[in-house]
Amino acid sequence: MELLSPAGNFEKLKAAILYGADAVYLAGHMFGMRSAADNFDNDELKEACIYAHERGVKVYLTLNTMPRDDEFERLEAFLNEIKDFGIDAFIVADLGVMSLLKRVIPDSEIHISTQASVVNSEACRMYMALGAKRIVLSRELNIDEIKRIRASIPKELELEVFIHGSMCISYSGRCLISNHFVKRDANRGACTQPCRWNYKLYRLEEEKRPDDVPEIMQTDEGSFIFSSKDMCMIEHIPELFEAGVDSLKIEGRMKSAYYAAVVTNTYRMALDSYLNSPESYKYDPVWGYELSSVSRREYDTGYFFDEPMKDAKTVTEGGYLREKSYIATALSYDSETKRAVFLQKNKVISGQRAELMTPGQPGKIFDVGEMYNEEGQRIESAPHPGMIFSIAMPFEVKKGDIIRGA
Repeated sequence: MELLSPAGNFEKLKAAILYGADAVYLAGHMFGMRSAADNFDNDELKEACIYAHERGVKVYLTLNTMPRDDEFERLEAFLNEIKDFGIDAFIVADLGVMSLLKRVIPDSEIHISTQASVVNSEACRMYMALGAKRIVLSRELNIDEIKRIRASIPKELELEVFIHGSMCISYSGRCLISNHFVKRDANRGACTQPCRWNYKLYRLEEEKRPDDVPEIMQTDEGSFIFSSKDMCMIEHIPELFEAGVDSLKIEGRMKSAYYAAVVTNTYRMALDSYLNSPESYKYDPVWGYELSSVSRREYDTGYFFDEPMKDAKTVTEGGYLREKSYIATALSYDSETKRAVFLQKNKVISGQRAELMTPGQPGKIFDVGEMYNEEGQRIESAPHPGMIFSIAMPFEVKKGDIIRGA
């Protein structure tokens, strides 16, 4: 089973790969559903493919917007520019894009995006007949429906599901709210996320149904009838295996490199634990602690065990639950002196409690000791972004390890 992680830019790609991703998905500057992410220009995209492939990791490019006719000339030019980069698969939602892709890059591997809203085996077989290798199933399916689809389609057709991250109030991400309010098309990558905005609503009543008034949770911050909870399936790895899913996908190209590292690392630990010993596998609560350290909304298992008509999965709290401070990234470690050199991301003070995160392990608590700058001078803190500093560490440190607030 593949662990597929988001890569909103090169820093996030490196973090996802270092912390255990089998594949990453990313976008160019056009035709991806997260246009507000940093994304990759053509030179960066080529370099990303080289970097990932050298480490045995696959690269999937998102082409999952719904382009209009006047955009296809630019799309064709873009495909011609990148066709020799070695991209492992293209994620598409539109049949016209799929047709053009097959014409420009005939041997391309195609994955059907969740934007295509595939919810049945008939659609899976139809897309396979058109040349698709994988289907990213709709988020609205429950685990039993996924099992039925798996049992009804050829084994060589792969299935992918989202298992962590943001969900949309709309059906499989097909939303018009952003278009309505600010004329920015969510189906072409320009969503402004108005579902997360703060609405002051006191009664939502349809004129012909005065007795059918939906409950609205009113807090001091406002009402939240659109904003969905975040998905988290960390406690249900065995069920995902039993459903016959081929790829587990983490949402979050707009999130930080720290997010990419922590979430990938946590699911990597859980997956490896299950694969190593399915019979004795047991959920480790420390994985839940790890996932609580990232920027997120309330967690939920999405529709894997519920139905959209019964539970809309909207939040009860506004805004994000903030992540722990991303303090620094390790650049080097001297095993003799047991000192490590770090690149500062956020302010760190000598004496503060922190955690070291390393691939394949949960965070380890320690107290930041004496700090020295690049010139070897004693300092009390590293307050400036990009500062280089060194500290003695109580355990071994590897390049790319992360220090975060405890």
